[in-house]
Amino acid sequence: MKFVPQRVISALALVLMGSGGEAATLHLNGDAAIRGELIAERRSQVVVDVGYEILVVPRSAVLRIEHETTPEEAATKVATPDRHGGIYYVNETPVPTDSIAALAERVGEAVVQVRTPGGLGSGFFINEDGYLITNFHVIESETDISIDVYHQVNGQLERNNYQEVRIVALNRFADLALLQVVDESAPKFKHVPLGSMGELEVGESVFAIGSPLGLERTVTEGILSTKTREYEGWLYLQTTTQINPGNSGGPLFNRRGEVIGVTNMKLPLGEGLGFAIPVTYVKHFLEYRDAYAYDNDNPNNPYRYLPPPTAFAGDDGIEN
Repeated sequence: MKFVPQRVISALALVLMGSGGEAATLHLNGDAAIRGELIAERRSQVVVDVGYEILVVPRSAVLRIEHETTPEEAATKVATPDRHGGIYYVNETPVPTDSIAALAERVGEAVVQVRTPGGLGSGFFINEDGYLITNFHVIESETDISIDVYHQVNGQLERNNYQEVRIVALNRFADLALLQVVDESAPKFKHVPLGSMGELEVGESVFAIGSPLGLERTVTEGILSTKTREYEGWLYLQTTTQINPGNSGGPLFNRRGEVIGVTNMKLPLGEGLGFAIPVTYVKHFLEYRDAYAYDNDNPNNPYRYLPPPTAFAGDDGIEN
């Protein structure tokens, strides 16, 4: 492996104030490499501090980026998202991309299996308090719901089944459901941040974790085929990531470990034609969850309708 002479990319140099990045090696075309402090990863370029100057390297010239932080340091770096809407998290500052193997290890504990008497699906925690997202069709007409969670204990995964689960909100049309594990013995749950549609690019690598055909914790990889596939008046993400019955309600991740969609269907007569609900719809559902609140006192009615305003009674007792 050889390092790129300064003159080869000196035209790409620019001055930035401050750095504070992580150590990394950029492996380039032609068996060349640059080692330095990774400052930023953008869609078209990578910014790295090599000590004597800061270089901007075209993304097309980069084969791969080898991060030199330890898994513990990487987990600390990406585990500080900000809470939005009082219920879900987003990364306010960009986080580095990583291998799917590393990401699956990091976010896998937040992915769950949703069980009902009628079948099973997948879901994922959006905060530490047990709130999780799945599909409406996974729990449709069901109130007896349990959640299988895989906790890391002494380096091993232990399966726990939580049967005290309440339905918080439902959106039949967007095929989304918000649940909460309310078991008093439950710990704080591992959770995953929600990503942004604005940062998605067609052709980028994505992956899903779920329980296809009941095979829990299955990881599948693909690319984002399109961001705007229209079906029955709704827009969906289309992906080559393998989606099968049991994946429904599970997360579709980008290479930063952020949820960009909720997998919910596939075309049965084709391969590599999976679909996911865009994260934009998920955020809207969560932020306006009161409008979709489930009436736990009347399970036959999936929506809670607020009572109409009553007429105001004045001091004279006459309604105005």
